This record gives sequence, structure tokens and C-alpha cells, in this order.
Amino acid sequence: MAPRLQLEKAAWRWAETVRPEEVSQEHIETAYRIWLEPCIRGVCRRNCRGNPNCLVGIGEHIWLGEIDENSFHNIDDPNCERRKKNSFVGLTNLGATCYVNTFLQVWFLNLELRQALYLCPSTRSDYTRGDGVHGEKDYEPQTICEHLQYLFALLQNSNRRYIDPSGFVKALGLDTGQQQDAQEFSKLFMSLLEDTLSKQKNPDVRNIVQQQFCGEYAYVTVCNQCGRESKLLSKFYELELNIQGHKQLTDCISEFLKEEKLEGDNRYFCENCQSKQNATRKIRLLSLPCTLNLQLMRFVFDRQTGHKKKLNAYIGFSESLDMEPYVEHKGGSFVYELSAVLIHRGVSAYSGHYIAHVKDPQSGEWYKFNDEDIEKMEGKKLQLGIEEDLEPSKSQTRKPKCGKGTHCSRNAYMLVYRLQTQEKNHTVVQVPAFLQELVDRDNSKFEEWCVEMAEMRRQSVDKGKAKHEEVKELYQRLPAGTEAYEFVSLEWLQKWLDESTPTKPIDNHACLCSHDKLHPDKISIMKRISEYAADIFYSRYGGGPRLTVKALCKDCVVERCRVLRLKSQLNEDYKTVNNLLKTTMKGNDGFWVGKSSLRSWRQLALEQLDEQDGEAEQSNGKMNGSPFNKDESKEEKKEEEEELNFNEDILCPHGGLSISENERRLVSQEAWSKLRQYFPKAPEFPSYKECCSQCKILEREGEENEALHKMIANEQKASLPNLFQDKNRPCLSNWPEDTDTLYIVSHFFLDEWRKFVRKPARSTPVSSIGNSALLCPHGGLMFTFPSLTKEDSKLIALIWPSEWQMIQKLFVVDKVIKITRIEVGGVNPSEVQYISEPNLCPDCREGLLCQQQRDLREYTQATIYVHKVVDNKKVMKDSAPELNVSSSETEEDKEEAKPDGEKDPDFNQSNGGTKRQKTSQQGYAAYQKQVIRRSTRHRKVRGEKALLVSASQTLKELKIQIMHAFSVAPFDQNLSIDGKILSDDRATLGALGVIPESVILLKADEPIADYAAMDDVMQVCMPEEGFKGTGLLGH
Repeated sequence: MAPRLQLEKAAWRWAETVRPEEVSQEHIETAYRIWLEPCIRGVCRRNCRGNPNCLVGIGEHIWLGEIDENSFHNIDDPNCERRKKNSFVGLTNLGATCYVNTFLQVWFLNLELRQALYLCPSTRSDYTRGDGVHGEKDYEPQTICEHLQYLFALLQNSNRRYIDPSGFVKALGLDTGQQQDAQEFSKLFMSLLEDTLSKQKNPDVRNIVQQQFCGEYAYVTVCNQCGRESKLLSKFYELELNIQGHKQLTDCISEFLKEEKLEGDNRYFCENCQSKQNATRKIRLLSLPCTLNLQLMRFVFDRQTGHKKKLNAYIGFSESLDMEPYVEHKGGSFVYELSAVLIHRGVSAYSGHYIAHVKDPQSGEWYKFNDEDIEKMEGKKLQLGIEEDLEPSKSQTRKPKCGKGTHCSRNAYMLVYRLQTQEKNHTVVQVPAFLQELVDRDNSKFEEWCVEMAEMRRQSVDKGKAKHEEVKELYQRLPAGTEAYEFVSLEWLQKWLDESTPTKPIDNHACLCSHDKLHPDKISIMKRISEYAADIFYSRYGGGPRLTVKALCKDCVVERCRVLRLKSQLNEDYKTVNNLLKTTMKGNDGFWVGKSSLRSWRQLALEQLDEQDGEAEQSNGKMNGSPFNKDESKEEKKEEEEELNFNEDILCPHGGLSISENERRLVSQEAWSKLRQYFPKAPEFPSYKECCSQCKILEREGEENEALHKMIANEQKASLPNLFQDKNRPCLSNWPEDTDTLYIVSHFFLDEWRKFVRKPARSTPVSSIGNSALLCPHGGLMFTFPSLTKEDSKLIALIWPSEWQMIQKLFVVDKVIKITRIEVGGVNPSEVQYISEPNLCPDCREGLLCQQQRDLREYTQATIYVHKVVDNKKVMKDSAPELNVSSSETEEDKEEAKPDGEKDPDFNQSNGGTKRQKTSQQGYAAYQKQVIRRSTRHRKVRGEKALLVSASQTLKELKIQIMHAFSVAPFDQNLSIDGKILSDDRATLGALGVIPESVILLKADEPIADYAAMDDVMQVCMPEEGFKGTGLLGH
């Protein structure tokens, strides 16, 4: 099928030779493309939008032919959530709890620990009876032991593929969204578990943690002088091995037990010699536990950055470890076999993922525990401690070759070895009946869920099959051919064929024209279907309106024909009109046309013709079934008419002919007739038409008012020349000798008055002075004498007594404000006092200052400046005064702040009691804002960057903004403001005294060399609180 634009042209080609009044039914059907050939499946690859008869590629392909039943639903097979035979149960990752899951799986596969926990009696006796568990209540474990018991029972006998450990995690008070130190978690939890079990009566339960994990070593110090040995015994639950500089696990153990020399300042005080002596110190292993935990110290403190980093060096370890060479007492067996490898994937200490490789103690097979997913490791997959990094590092070293029975890992952070025994472990751990009943109940819930999901799948399949049959039947009857037909939107047909969305009622409102029929331009999004198919659609899904053959709109087709013909003859008419305009007119018979309209009439005509189509498309008032906002559409239409309407440039506001003769010219009758074809609604002004009488009156009045304003302005300027020119002004800080009294007016009045005097024709005369804005609601002055000499001086203007007399004659003054200087008598007559009238209101003054400070501390979006100090040079105010420059707003800014015609409380005050006080309060509030707004305006200097901040954001968040602006990591930033160091990352900017327009100095430390650690910045800049506030620390 031809492209859409070609089909569009072909549908309207007849309009070139047919006049609007000659349009017939045949032309209408051609415009609606009724008789275009339908497309054939297989030949047409995609749907032809320009052809309403093309019903190919609308989504029918998924329904034709045989369909897989799984496509009828989006419900996974519930059996996929079922535990596979002879496999283990996984644990759900609750966000960032993978480190908890790995240890839970390792502890679960310690059969002795599991057996001991099962023997621990439950304190929830109210849930148990002689015949089992209450059926009414769900069991909720209370203690850590109960949580671990229930979790282990589910891991052992649950039918689920994975279980949810949220109860256990919540009981510990862990933050599921924050990844913690896995090694610290292991230590703290073992300590908590040992403390909890120590209260048990059964020794097998009470001592299980010590029996399984506790060993003993001694710190031995030997005096080189007398040979005296000093021993300090200590228990351990894991050995913390340094891996820096080592490649093998045995080297790490040797370094741990290495002899250390105590010499020089580090000499040892010998009790025998009673003096400091050179000595040696080392650790001696006295006894080893059944389960030996070896912590590989991959996460170390970096002194340069002040934060943790991960060591990604390869460490080799064997599946069998002989500890006899390292133990002091050689009796007994000390051969251990590897039972678990705990892994941290990722190059960073603050992010990544935890996985465990654990050996099944009964079968001897290895499994990979990755949260919900558990995979058996055999063959090539049996590479212990090897997991791909989440983020490849630039400095990755090649993995060393490993022999049989040995492994190398750059991600293993803990190795668990079990004491080797001659007999194979055939221990069978039985779940207590109480716990098994709880597991059975959970399994029953799971089975019910499986049945429910299977039923939902079945219902979806049945519904899908019915829809399949409906589509196959109806799609064959969709084409209309020569029989009765209707139009339905393509979008609805596509949704009907879309299995993922329910079919809604048919809505054809978006396709209607202003005559409530099918708009010709909407035919590209409509499809012509048979009346038979339409009847079925409307009976099953409802909707409307139905668009039958009667919905073809003749009025729209005729109008479109007229527009197309005008467009085609526009170029010829443009030449004709231009030639007529060049011809000298005979006589005065003609029509007035605006010069601006004549210059752009061709473009106006073209845009208006296009606009008529656009208006017709939207004239139905609905789009996709949603009503238009009538007010918005009217406003848009009004604006467009103001821009496009022809000959309205000579239309006066009263609808008559404009009085400005320079903006129009006379055209002939013939030229006007041509123009009239394109602009039938344009205002018509014959040559004999008189100008608007109202405009003439207003013009005369305007000239009179302008003259009056100029006369007033000249009189006021002559009366107050120094005030207007800002010459010879008094100053409070340097009180003039020749007067004891000065008067005050608001600076706002002065600005408005000067603006009027400069441009009296464009401004309204100022008739009153509103000093109430400088007063509080009680009538007291809002400013102290010192503040009027400094920061508040921008709000007032000082007036000489002689000027005040003139001001009272020229303006209406609501409140007189003056300051009087009084010499205090006595021994020293040079002392003076300044008294204001009215007096200062202390309470309101304090309230104003508090409000100003509060506004400065409660901003939501304000600009501050960060200035980077280069080459360790200290920036002082004296050497860089531009950092603290403040400048008041320019006069133009002040004028912009008050648009013409806006009422200001300074000049519109009532004389009534209550009313007047309210107005005064408004003025007072306005001046509060004015003080803050005009306080500072910083000029940005080189080396500075402006940042948008709010008072509620923390210093940590500001440091992140600075990092993006200056490429300096938060831990390398040293920030200060006005000589005060900013160090509390959790404090808000408002609390730190950072106000709008502040300048913060940034001194950057030397950048770290390893930029791979920059991905940790978001974590690093947060204070490390570890397990503070959790159940692991007894909270």
C-alpha cells in the first residue's frame, strides 16, 4: 500500500477541479477512503494507517493458529516455588541482608549446633497443649533462640524453595536496607547466642558455643635478661589473620604466631628484674575448637583516607589444614578439613554481595548458597571461593594456578574448618515435634497457595481460550467489503487484540467533528469494519457513538474542499493583490486596510487556512473521552485570534476605526474583494468611515492629563530639587550641626515619587506618604537609632525641616516620624541623646529581628557560594574583600518588584480603627521581607561556584553537591564559614549558620590515588554506626 501522505493526497485530489457547492456523495466517500483496496496478510508487513480497510498488523498474529496455553496468563507455575528433592532451602534477601543469610546457612549445616538449639526448651508454653499447637493463633517466636529454632526447622523440612527470615532479622533490630560488616555480625551474634544459652540447665545446650567454636591461646612475653615468662591466657572464637603481603593461608597463620621483639621505647617491664628490659612476645595456641573460624582481614582501615577499604589480593588455601605445627601441646589430632568459604563479591568495602560455599556434612558435597538460589557445585563448578566480581577492577591480577585439593580466592573473607574425624558423620538431627507441627502448618499454607495459584492459572487459560475462539471467529468477519459498515478506532481494536489488558467499552468521541460526525482527518486512526462485527462488539463491550455511513460529514468535506482550493490559488491572488496595490487609485472610493496586515496577509491567510483544519479537529470538545478545559481552550483561541486576525491592527479598543492614520492605507474595491475571500470575518472600513469618536475624546483628555501631570511634576521638582537629585542629604551617623530635628519617610515613597517626576506621562502622580509601613501595629517605630544608621538605612529617607514643610503642602502624610537630637545637661554638655517620635516599640522590634533570623534559617531554595582555596593560601576578608561584598538592589530592580497598578499598603491606608491596624500589619510584614531581600547580594568571583541549597539539608548532602561541582570527595573537604570550621555532617545548614548568599571556603586535601573507591562516597560520607541500637548490642 502507498505511504500515508500519498493516500492523503489521493483522497483529496478531486478538490482541484470540484467547487465546494458541487461536492457529491462520491466525493465524500473518496475523502473518507471508503473504497480503498484492503491489504492481504503476508503481503502487507505492517498496518497501513492511511487505509481504513487495512486490518493487517493490528495484533491479530498472536491469535491466529495454535497458541501456547502459557501465553494466556502471567502467573508463574507455583511448583517452581517448591523445594526440589534432596536440596536445601534458600533465604530471602530483604534488601541488604545477604551477609545474614550466608552465616545462617553455615550455622544450620553445623549439625551439633542445630541439635543443641533443638534441645533448648521453648518459653511459649501458652501456644502448646497436650495435643499440639493452637490452631487459632500464628506462632510468633519471642527470643533469639526461638527465632533460630523455627528458622532451622523450616530450613530442614519446609516444602518451600526459600523462606523469609524477616522475623529473625526484625528481632535483632537490623536495618534491612543497610549492608553491615559481616565479620562483626558473626562475632556479635555468637557472643549474644552464648550469653543467651548460658542460662540453660542442659550442659549440652549451655556449652555448645564454647564446645564448637571456642579455643584458647596465650600472649607469652619472655625477658631477654632473666628468661622469665609472662603468660596472659585468652579465649578466641576466630583467628583474625592479616593477608597483606601474603599469598598462602599458612603464611598468614605463621605471621599471626610470629615472635615480636620489644626493644627501645617499646621495652617490657620485667617483674623479676624490676626494670625495663628487651623482650620477645608471641602468641601460643593452647587448644583449638572443633570448628575453626579463620577471618581473613580483607577489610582494613586506610590511614590516608580515614575509611575502610577492601584488599582484593589472592590467597591460597587447601581443603585439608594440619594445625599441629602451630599448637604448643602436640598430643591429639589437629587435622582440619574445609567446611565453608564465605565470599564477598565486589571491589569496595561499602558495597557488594555476600555468598557462601558450604559443604554438606552428611553427603560431603559442596553447595553454593546465594540467598534464594542454591546450586550444587560439582565438576568444573567446584571452584571454592571463586565468584565473579560485581564491578571489574582496573587493577585485577591474574589468578594463580592451584593444585589438586587447593584453591585460590580474591573474595573469600572467612574460612571455616572442621576437625577431621575417622568416622563419617551420620548424625541425624530430628526436628522436635513442637517445631515440626509449626513447619507442617506452614507447609499446609504453602500447599493451599499452590492450589489457589493453579486455579487462577486454569481460569486464565479458560478465559484465554474463549478469547482465542472469539478473535478467530470475529477477525474473519471484520472486513466490510461492499456490505453495511461502521467505523471503530484502531486503538480500540489493538487493545481488543492485546491479551495483557482488559477490553474497555468503545469510545469514539475523540474522532468526532464539530457536527458530531466522523472527522475526515481522523480517518487515519479509524478502521472500517462490517456491521455484523460492530453489532457483536457493541453488544459485548458497549460504548459509542456508533459511526455508520451516516457519520460521514458533508459539511467538513465541503469546508476542507474550500480551504484546499484557496490554498492552491493563494499564490496567484498574492500577485494580483500586489499589482493592484501598486496601481494608483482613481477617486477616494476604497477600503481602509492596516499596513501591517498588508505586509503579512499571505502568511496570515496560509496560517488561517491551516488553523481552520486544526480548530475543526478539536471542535468536538473531547479527546480520548476526556472533556477539554473550556476556559483554557477559550483563552488559547482568543490569543490566536489576536495574533492572526486580519485588519485588526487598525481596530480601536471600542471596535471602531483607529485614529492613527499612519498605520493604514486605502486599497481599491477589487483588491479588497480578493482579500475578503481569505478573511471573510475581517473588520471592513470603507473610505468614508469616520474614526472612533470615543478614541478622539480620550485622545484629547489624555493630552490634557499629560500636560497636567507634567505641570505637577515640574512644580514638585522645583519645590524639592535636592530631594529629587539626592543632593545635600542629611546623615544620622554624622548629624548636621544646623538642625536638631530630622524627618523620616519610607524609601519606597521616594522611589515612586522620583519615577513619576522623571516620566510624568507614563506614571501616576504620588499623592500620599504611607509612613505606617515603618510602624508596628501598636503605632511604635520598628527601628532603633543605631540600626537606622546601618542596615535599616536603606528603608528610609531623611528629610530636612524646610523640605518637610513643603512635603506637607504637596502630599497627604498619614504618620509623622521624626528624630530629635537633645543635649544632655550636666558636667559634660557634649553628650547628646536621640529621641524618636513615635517611640520605639521594643517587643515588635525584637519580633522583627527574630522573624528576620528565622527567615534566614528556614529558606527552602537559596543560593550560597563555595570558594575553593588554592595552594593552601588562607583567604582573608582584607585580602579578598570581594568575598563579602554586598550591594543593594538597583533602582530598576525595585521598580520591577512593584508592577504598575499594584496596590501597596504604603499608599492605600484607611483611617478606620480596626481596618487601619490590619493595613499597618501588612506594611510591617512587607518591610520584614524587604529587609531580608535587600540584605546582601553577592558578586561571584573567580574560583567560586553557586549552589542551590535549603536550610533543612545536612552538611553531608552539601558535601555531595560540592563533590559534583569541584570533583573533591567529601572526606577530602575542609569547609569553613566566617572562620568557623564546619565538621558535623549530620547538622543542618540552618543550624550551622549558613544563610542565603553565604560564602563557604573549601580547602581540599590531596586526592587519593585509588579513584575506584569513589563509588563508596555515598556510604563513606555517612557516619559508620555499625550495629548501634540493634539487639546484637543488647538494645
